[in-house]
Amino acid sequence: VLFVTTANDTSAIPKALLDRMEVIELYSYTHEEKFNIAKKHLIPKQIKQHGLKANNLRISDDALRQIIDGYTREAGVRKLERKIAAISRVAAVGVAQEDFQRMTVTPANLETILGPAKFKPEDDYKDEVGAVNGLAWTSVGGEMLKIEVAIVPGKGKVELTGSLGGVMKESAKAAVTYIRSRAGELLIDEEFYKTKDIHIHVPQGAVPKDGPSAGAAIATALASALTGTPVHGKVAMTGEISLRGKVLPIGGLKEKTMAAYRAGMTKVLVPKDNEADLFEVDDIVKSSVEFVIAEKLEDVFDTAFIKTKMNSVVLKEVTQKKSVGLNYEI
Repeated sequence: VLFVTTANDTSAIPKALLDRMEVIELYSYTHEEKFNIAKKHLIPKQIKQHGLKANNLRISDDALRQIIDGYTREAGVRKLERKIAAISRVAAVGVAQEDFQRMTVTPANLETILGPAKFKPEDDYKDEVGAVNGLAWTSVGGEMLKIEVAIVPGKGKVELTGSLGGVMKESAKAAVTYIRSRAGELLIDEEFYKTKDIHIHVPQGAVPKDGPSAGAAIATALASALTGTPVHGKVAMTGEISLRGKVLPIGGLKEKTMAAYRAGMTKVLVPKDNEADLFEVDDIVKSSVEFVIAEKLEDVFDTAFIKTKMNSVVLKEVTQKKSVGLNYEI
């Protein structure tokens, strides 16, 4: 007798029992996996179940991707199949009433068939000061996670908003301490933590967020806001950080990189210890996105920051400081 059990969260399983199990982890489908499942299996299945022929209904690739992104938000494909079934019913009625013999679904007529999209894609990825594109793992796949930092006159208060969990708040505090420890090398006023208030915010405040993997993004946003250096809008990053600026490994890289690809990112910063995990990343993502391996926050800043005439002067000054023992460069 072979017992097969399933669970959404292994932390609730007693450790003595879990130690005696062979654990097989099945992650949520990526966008590309959902697309291929729908095209090769779900659409033909629903066409057959609704009494249609293959030439009665055609759903274009662009429309199918829009259904996945705009009308479903799930780990599996149940809701996706329901949407395809809804389209099939419209086609079946039209064919039965002899209104048409073939219905082609495109992005242009998708809203007419399914109604307005429930989820709107975030496409405001501009070069900004104090704003960084982070990456998050969720139960329904990877998501882009915007990190914003504002610096205002004050008395050193650090404000954290956006429904952040305890671990993410600790990551933010670690990022602040790291920037303080490197303030001189970054040419930041070393007394900024006494004269400035720091507000770190992650939009979509109604959605709880937790985990350490936004540490690199928070530190980058802080350094950007304090130095006035803009960050590339088409660069995304993930990675936990230590107080000494080391970029530590994270989980869910496959899903996170897929989110970056869907959002049109051109570069993704990945912790060095996750380099081996790039083997699992979808081929379409590898061919479209440049992966930059980051071992320290210096690597992150060097890729993420936009070098202008102003910070070229900063670069020169910091380079000169390196001759007296400093080894930091932006």
